[in-house]
Order: sequence, then C-alpha cells, then structure tokens
Amino acid sequence: MLNLGKVITLVLVLSIGFVNAASVKAMVDTVEVVKGNPVTLRIKAIGDNAIFPEIQTIANTPVTGTSTSQSRNLSIVNGSMSTEQSVTKIIQFSPEENMTIPAYTVNIGGLDYQTQPIDIKVVNIQSNTLQGDDIFSLTMQANKKKVMMGEPFIVTVYFSLKEGVRLSKDVQYSAPNLSDFITTDVSEQKSYRKGNYQIQEIRYIVTPQKEGNFTIAPAQAKIGLPDRSRRDIFGLSYATKWMQSMSNSLKIEVLPLDEESDLIGDFTIDTSVDKKVVKRNKPANLTLKIEGKGSLEGFEFPKYEIDGVTVYSDEAKIETKIVDGDIYSIYTKSFAFISDNDFTIPRREISCYTPQIKEKKNLEVKGFDIEVEGSKQVALPAQITSSPSTKSDKNETTEVMTKEIEIKSMAWWMLALAFLLGMLAMYLIKSAPKWFKSDEKNYKEKDALKILYGHIGEDKEVEEMVRKLYAKKNGDKSVQIDKKVLKEMLERFR
Repeated sequence: MLNLGKVITLVLVLSIGFVNAASVKAMVDTVEVVKGNPVTLRIKAIGDNAIFPEIQTIANTPVTGTSTSQSRNLSIVNGSMSTEQSVTKIIQFSPEENMTIPAYTVNIGGLDYQTQPIDIKVVNIQSNTLQGDDIFSLTMQANKKKVMMGEPFIVTVYFSLKEGVRLSKDVQYSAPNLSDFITTDVSEQKSYRKGNYQIQEIRYIVTPQKEGNFTIAPAQAKIGLPDRSRRDIFGLSYATKWMQSMSNSLKIEVLPLDEESDLIGDFTIDTSVDKKVVKRNKPANLTLKIEGKGSLEGFEFPKYEIDGVTVYSDEAKIETKIVDGDIYSIYTKSFAFISDNDFTIPRREISCYTPQIKEKKNLEVKGFDIEVEGSKQVALPAQITSSPSTKSDKNETTEVMTKEIEIKSMAWWMLALAFLLGMLAMYLIKSAPKWFKSDEKNYKEKDALKILYGHIGEDKEVEEMVRKLYAKKNGDKSVQIDKKVLKEMLERFR
C-alpha cells in the first residue's frame, strides 16, 4: 500500500508539472534574395488549437505555395513533465523589390499572439549567380517571356551545387509545373563548372496551345547531406540531413496568332514514294518529312481517304532538339497505299507562319500517280445485232446446238462420278489414323503475312486477311484477327 501511495503522489506531481506555454514566431530562410528568387516564410505556433490567418499575398507579392507541418515534443526536467504542441505554416513567395513581411496574428487557445515584421532586401543579380557560402540552389529562366500561340520557347532550370559537397542520398528533384503547355524534355542536358560550383542545366521545350497570361510554378529540389552529429539506428553510418531549395517562378504571356496556320516556325517538306508502278494489291509507300526551326509536338498530318484504296499509316516520329539556341524539329510519317486499280495520291498544302518575319507560306505535299500492273478491267456488255439468217448460219447454229446436247448428255455421269469421289474422300479422311493427319502448326503473324502475300490475287478472303495483317504490323491496334480462320487459310497453302 505504501508503494501504491508513492506512485499516486508521483503521478499527481507530474500532472501538475504539465506546461503548455503558447507563443508564435515568424522566420525566413534569407533576408537578402536575388530578384525573382523564392523566399520561404515559416510561422511557428506553439500551443493547442492554433488558428492561422489566410495569406494570399505578402506585401502585394503573390504566394506561390503553402504547406503545414505539425509536431509534439514531450520532456521531463527535474521531475516536471512538459509537452509542446507546435504547428508551422510554410509559405513561399518571390519578391521583385525590397519589402517588409508584416506582422501576422495567430489565435492559440482563444488568445491572440502576433509575429514580428521582417525586412527583405532584393538584389539585382543574375538569377544563376550564387553567394559564396551557398551549398546549392535552383533557378529558372526562359529564353522568351512573350510568345505567340504555338510558338515554342525554352525553359531552363539551373541546379548549382558547391564543389566538394558530399551527398549521402540521391537528389530529389521536382520539375516545374508546365501543365498548361505541351512539353518535351531535352535528352542532352548541359553540365559545366562555373566558379566553385558545378552547374547542371535541365531544359524543357515548351509550346503554348492557348493564349493568356501564365505562371510557371517553381522547380524544387532536396539534397541529403551526412549529419555527423547523428548516426543511423544501426550506428553504422551517419544520418542524413536534408536541405531544400525552390527556384523562382516565371510569368509567360501568350499572344493570339496574327494569322491561322497549321504550323508555327520555319519549315520545309519533302515527300517521296518508293515506286510509281506496283503490282496488284502490293503497297506503294509514301514518306513525308517536315523539318526546320520550331516545334512539331502536337502536330498530326491528316489522313488520306481515296476511293477504292486501302491506306495504312504508322505513328509519326518526332525528333526535337536545340541547335545553336534554336528549337529544331523533324517530323517523319509513312503511308502505305494498296489497290487493285490505278490511283492518284492527291497533292496537298500545309500552311506555315513564321513569327520572326511575320510571314505565312504554303508548303506543298506532292501528289503522285500510281500505276497498278494487271488492273481489273470492267467488262463491256456484249452487243447483240440482228441480221438476215442464211442457210450456212442455220447449219452452224444446228451444229452448235448438237454439240451442246452432246455435252449436256455427257455431264450427268461426270457429276455422279464427282459426287462419289467426294463421298469417298470424306470417308477416308474420317477413317485415317491420327498420324496420317496434318500436324497442327501455329504461325506468327509476320510469317503468315509472308505466306499469304503470294496468294493475294487468288481469293478475296486472302486479300482481306493480308490487309488486316499489314495494318496490325503497322501498329493499328483496332484490327482483330480470327486465329482459327487464319490457321485454316494457311493450311490451304502449306
């Protein structure tokens, strides 16, 4: 009973020792920032039930991002227990000029607490210039701030890491928000040394699809550094201390086009066919190539529709790269035309507008006449003429009729013989042992196409199957092929 009394007394003493001192404090990651670079404001409230004000702008500067973190700490000092509940509101913004972060009021447990104002100095230094003591930073630039709809531009994120810094984890990088645009990553990224920093450029080719004013949200990155004051739970290596940085945001104005056109840039077109004379139901292949300055992402050449001609096409191949600071694109697309009669691939035109010289021109897609060997000819109806019958004509007619009667009289026993032979063949097939039957064989579709191609003119069903196999080979996922029918067709030509 004595021990139980001591425990109860200790619990009462500790309960009395619970302290929850409320307070609020505002902090920034830097008080001097390069123009356009981000500043992170943290407002930390200690105490239960903290209510923060809604902050959309800071001294007329828009807020670009917000987040919240929470923690609870428990400590015992000289037998007295204290608990600390804290909530931190994290706010990012990019000032353009000197400013003062105002005092903010936070309500904690029904009482108001106020932060202290903070002065921010903005310096006009190139956005990819670092202070000598910075470990790493992110900055973002665009080669154009004002473009026309469909006119591409380049966004570059500069990741700068101080030389000699050892990372304990891989860099965690989040790309800028480019969801309002068509975006292509540049595969070849630049890396170089500048001063005592290693710079990595991450470039994007960006094409606007609608007019208006847009803000590209910042890129973000976290680096992990070894924390020599702590080791991991196994004590084998140092723990990781994470550092985070955020780039500046970008404002882009997209203007409407002066003239409507299919392409924006400076392009040329080359069109060619592999042959102008083909055999019946053999393909004539056309290749279209568009190349020049500008972006071709999102462009799709319209389909061909020609009466009596089956047309297949592959997926367009688009290569986009940066050449001497300009965006250069190559668009390649192939078409296959199959017919059993002569046909014409029609001539077409594509309009192209060049913003730099404000000039619109039409690019010609050549047309071609294709000759099909052994084209089907439409039979002319037989002409019937009447003339006075002569004796010799009557004799010839009688002779022909006699032969027809002889042939018809002879045909019945031929039909009977064919019927008997057919019945005998069916009986033999059913009665033959299993080893005598043809072995089943599965064919790959590319092998089936080779086998059936030589028999395309013998049967309409074979011709249709070849067209389906050809379409599927060229990536048409809508084509469905009956495996059983294909197998039976192949067995006919084994």
